[in-house]
Amino acid sequence: MATGEEIAPALQDTWGDFWLFRFFVNAAGYASIVVPGFLLIQYFKRRNYLETGRGICFPVIKSCVFGSEVKSVHQDDGSLPPRAEPPESSTARQVFKLFFCAAGLQASYLTWGVLQERVMTRTYGATEADPGEKFKDSQFLVFMNRILAFTVAGLYCALTKQPRHGAPMYKYSFASLSNILSSWCQYEALKYISFPTQVLAKASKVIPVMMMGKLVSRKSYEYWEYLTAALISVGVSMFLLSSAPNRTVSTVTTFSGIVLLAGYIIFDSFTSNWQDALFTYKMSPVQMMFGVNVFSCLFTVGSLVEQGALLESLHFMARHSEFTAHAVLLSVCSACGQLFIFYTINQFGAAVFTIIMTLRQAFAILLSCLIYGHTVTVVGGLGIAVVFMALFLRVYARSRMKKRSKKLPLGETPVQKV
Repeated sequence: MATGEEIAPALQDTWGDFWLFRFFVNAAGYASIVVPGFLLIQYFKRRNYLETGRGICFPVIKSCVFGSEVKSVHQDDGSLPPRAEPPESSTARQVFKLFFCAAGLQASYLTWGVLQERVMTRTYGATEADPGEKFKDSQFLVFMNRILAFTVAGLYCALTKQPRHGAPMYKYSFASLSNILSSWCQYEALKYISFPTQVLAKASKVIPVMMMGKLVSRKSYEYWEYLTAALISVGVSMFLLSSAPNRTVSTVTTFSGIVLLAGYIIFDSFTSNWQDALFTYKMSPVQMMFGVNVFSCLFTVGSLVEQGALLESLHFMARHSEFTAHAVLLSVCSACGQLFIFYTINQFGAAVFTIIMTLRQAFAILLSCLIYGHTVTVVGGLGIAVVFMALFLRVYARSRMKKRSKKLPLGETPVQKV
């Protein structure tokens, strides 16, 4: 995977390849679908179509625009299925399940991280006479990931019993659009920054998630959540300020990477909070995965076709079989990783899942440094340690809070909110 000539982050060859221009072109493609859809939704609501509509299209329009409008009383009832904790399950069996979940998550997302960096930072088809060419269209990779995730989620919903769906389908489009943009920023950022920097930025997204939670869901947080968020900020700052790359990077390039990382964090924070709000409808996580990816496929393929980029990317795949293998494996790892997420949380809860994924981030940094030769200074290493110490502290504090809340009488709060 490490073969190929590394391309130093720099300004793109033409203004048409610059990330800001591509962002607005992609956004225009999404708008060409979103705006007509919004006008249709408003038209059906103004006509009171739910009461007056008839015909063969009525069930489809009802599902997309109105849904059943039945929400669960408790948000937690729809967000996650009850954890499977059969009393007859032996310790050895539980240990095996835990190892299976941890191995599946690590294999899926570590492979995904290595491939992501390979696809976005190395060339394909390089020979002694030809420097090769680099794949530039991040949106096509997003489309590849979403089409496979949509297929897997659809098959899972068709083959297993799921809760009766009640959410209007159009509400998935908001999470889908922010998810597409966050993924695009994530891929695009690797053209300007190192993978370890991106991983640490992901770890620090707890801060904007909390801020977005206050804005979108009016949430309140405990004092230890603010403390760990501050520690994460300190650790990330130590890493970024102490990094000493072995190549000269322009100010514009560095600024581009920072802006794209900020875009990724903001869009991803909105996605998680909007999905959390959608779970007030009774649905399973796989139904959420299916609904979001339906719109993701629609938005990305529409934008790619309008730009003529779909055929161009397919031609690139035809020219480079190695890229085809990497893109397909990237999508498989992404889809399988999502299924492992649902299974792990179902079997062991969110705390165990968070620990596994935190370890995965640390392993991803180590693996990237070993394969692609990234250097980390002593102060930068201490910054990484501070970040992961804060993440583990969050897991520990959250588990303690849950245990205390279960022991307290009804109506008594364990800790003052801040």
